[in-house]
Amino acid sequence: MPRVVSIYLPDLPIERIRRMDGRAELSPDRPLVLVSRSGSKRVISVADEKARQAGIRLGMPAAKAQAMVHGLQFADADPSADAGALERIALWALTQYSPIVAVDGTDGIVMDTQGADHLQGGELPMLTGIANRFRARGLTIHAAIADSWGAAHACARAIDREVVIIPTGETVRAVERLPISRLRLPAEIVSDLHTLGFKTIGELSTTPRAPLALRFGPEIGRRLDQMFGRLSEPIDPIRASEWIEVSRAFAEPIGAAETIDRYVGRLIVKLVAELQRKGLGVRRADLIIEKVDGTRQAIRAGTAKPARDVAWLTKLFRDRTETIEPGFGTERLTLVVVMTEPLGEEQRSSLVDEGSEDITPLIDTFGNRGQRVYRIAPVASDVPERSIRRISAAAEDVTETWVHHWPRPVRLLARPELIEVIALLPDHPPVTVTWRGKRRRVKRADGPERIFGEWWTRSSEFDAVRDYFVIEDETGERLWIFRSGDGVDPATGSHRWFLHGIFA
Repeated sequence: MPRVVSIYLPDLPIERIRRMDGRAELSPDRPLVLVSRSGSKRVISVADEKARQAGIRLGMPAAKAQAMVHGLQFADADPSADAGALERIALWALTQYSPIVAVDGTDGIVMDTQGADHLQGGELPMLTGIANRFRARGLTIHAAIADSWGAAHACARAIDREVVIIPTGETVRAVERLPISRLRLPAEIVSDLHTLGFKTIGELSTTPRAPLALRFGPEIGRRLDQMFGRLSEPIDPIRASEWIEVSRAFAEPIGAAETIDRYVGRLIVKLVAELQRKGLGVRRADLIIEKVDGTRQAIRAGTAKPARDVAWLTKLFRDRTETIEPGFGTERLTLVVVMTEPLGEEQRSSLVDEGSEDITPLIDTFGNRGQRVYRIAPVASDVPERSIRRISAAAEDVTETWVHHWPRPVRLLARPELIEVIALLPDHPPVTVTWRGKRRRVKRADGPERIFGEWWTRSSEFDAVRDYFVIEDETGERLWIFRSGDGVDPATGSHRWFLHGIFA
């Protein structure tokens, strides 16, 4: 069952001017409106939150708005620049989240996440992550996921929450109370429906179709069927002009996995030839399967290093073609390279040659199954949680190394966990430790190892210290614990105890 995400960016024109274009002359503390021309008149086309709260309405003459609100800032509306910004956002989302992404009107994007949400940990983590990344870039966002484009589009714009998840099969209940203006109908039809007394999508959906079609034509029925999934609405994915793309159309639809594999192999041969001509290697590629019923399915494959090996790229896609739902058959296959990197002529005949010490194929295999593969590299820091960083599994070797005179645990917790201890201050190790509800008697201990705060990077850590101990309980389990502070001066820490790691 396809799942569609609609991302609504209500204030994109304002945010483009304030943040993307970096207009220094605009104050963030004063209301801002964008002005466009309607004939000889200058009218408000976009208003930020402060302007709306002050009573500014869209379509209001600019002169009236200026008289109403003291200190109101004006800027010229630029729909072409807004469209360009929206297109750049869609292209970025395509490289990050899904192979099928398109611009949705003038205020959002839409993407088909079928088979892609598991790579982000599920629908809720995926939507939350999307919202966090957009917000970090200064963009206001409302995101919704549903069974159809129409339902996701309506919920993202009508429900006042940052993230909305409509469970599979719950479309009718989710949209029946939404206003008919969210049905993506022309404004004149919406106005006439309001005149007739229709307010919600539910009221419209339960009305007999024939009288509506006789008066308004087929558009109302088409939009209702698209919203409820009775009529497919394929998403035509956006493409960048510089991307390399090869495709094959079929006079007669194909459906057998063996046939699809054969044509995918031929497309990869053509793709590799084009890559070789440009001196590039694949880092991420999408296979788009267009079906007879108008729907699309996508398979994404990535590589840890730039690659042009026909055999290996073919294997990456053939390992996934069994997930294709043939339906009534496939009428076109398209292979698009989304991410590339320069790659010289020196390359082994195959990345899967026997006896090869290159583990890149193994990294690619795990990565394309949705598993995160990375390496841990040292960082020059005495604070344990800051002394490591994640790097690409295929990255070059790091020359830095750790220099410690004390042992370090094989497992470092994501964050130190508060524990209860009985200990004699200031320098003695604990006698007992209670962690996650289990009380442990300490049989042996070593320490303290004093670690000072990084006062040269964080002024709040000027006096901070930690005293670390390696302890062993009566079962032989060895833990790495620390006391925040020196045990005497409260300025050095809270004097509470934490567990930070576990030894083998």
